Amino acid sequence: MVSNKLCDVFSDIRGELYYRALEKEAQGESILKLNTGNPAAFGFAMPDSVRRALTASVDAALGYCDLKGMAAAREAIAAYHTSLGVCGVTPGDVYITNGVSEAAYLAVTALCSDGDEFLVPAPCYSLWVNMIRLAGGKAVFYDCDEASGWQPDLASLRARITDRTKALLIINPNNPTGAVYDRAILEEMYKIAAERGIVILSDEIYDRLVLDGVPHTPTATLGEDVLTVSFNGLSKSHCLCGLRCGWMTLSGPEAKKRELSSALTTLSSIRLCSNALMQLIIPEALADTAYTRSLVLAGEGRIAVQSKVAFEELNKIEGVEAVKNRAAFYLFPRIDLARFGFDSDKDFAMRLLEEKNILVVAGSGFYCGDNRHFRIVALPREEELRAAIRKIGEFLDQKRR
Repeated sequence: MVSNKLCDVFSDIRGELYYRALEKEAQGESILKLNTGNPAAFGFAMPDSVRRALTASVDAALGYCDLKGMAAAREAIAAYHTSLGVCGVTPGDVYITNGVSEAAYLAVTALCSDGDEFLVPAPCYSLWVNMIRLAGGKAVFYDCDEASGWQPDLASLRARITDRTKALLIINPNNPTGAVYDRAILEEMYKIAAERGIVILSDEIYDRLVLDGVPHTPTATLGEDVLTVSFNGLSKSHCLCGLRCGWMTLSGPEAKKRELSSALTTLSSIRLCSNALMQLIIPEALADTAYTRSLVLAGEGRIAVQSKVAFEELNKIEGVEAVKNRAAFYLFPRIDLARFGFDSDKDFAMRLLEEKNILVVAGSGFYCGDNRHFRIVALPREEELRAAIRKIGEFLDQKRR
């Protein structure tokens, strides 16, 4: 009865383990949910600038707005990307969406014909693979190298290109690994796309949550030869996941921009407009750089401190190795499954939930082929996070062979 396009569509972030966690909660058990990057659930507050913007002009959001988004919000977004060094972005190149999730749906649907191939990183945030499959396309995975801090493997990328390749997805900063890609790597990826006439989709929603002064290079700053769709939003940088505030911008050759824009406009008109209430806050939020900087300030900011704690505590566990995240609040540690007698990463995650009431996501939920990883969020406050990871260590000690 249901569409066969749903056969390979899933989200382990809210999958079998998540629903089992809800069952346990309904039975009165307390579950520490380290599966979702949802800052508000861990006490991250709304910025005062956002609260003021919401309360001052809420009536302006009662009606439908422009299908691309409110003019003031699009002007602020265009100015933000211009300030990063992106050339030629105007308010007309901006589409405001209900989170990056809707932007991904619109972009992939606009680009994908049946059988088109999209190059995506492995591991990869499942949203993108799901959207590609729902649109009738094929996700083709290129490797990212854990030994080099999860940088993309250029040889793997080149080997995956075929005559059906339509687009290259870059997730930088990366979810689930927390990696920030080196500029030299990005330049080569851009060059490959230019040579093969491939569209670039660049998910950069964590660009303001970079740690330790690591430089972040927006893909669209690397040239004007490739049609580049950049995705961003306020869900993570301003801890506003529930407001569903996302957008995409188009840059590159004008003729290609016009062609894609026409398709995006058609799709956007079908859904009338995105949530107008969240659009009211965009100018003020983007101007409030102090709030986001306070989260990642070395030695002081919550995300900076808690990421460091997670990295250090995970690597104290014998049989677990974690690469330091350079951005965002995710770590993607590797676990020696055989040492502990687990059949798979999902077996580990389920038994951890059942015995310790800690919910994580198995790495296979992010298309990590070796099935030896899991993703954990570093969002609980320092002492709670430290205690949780030590509890994971105690759990593994009990299983050690």
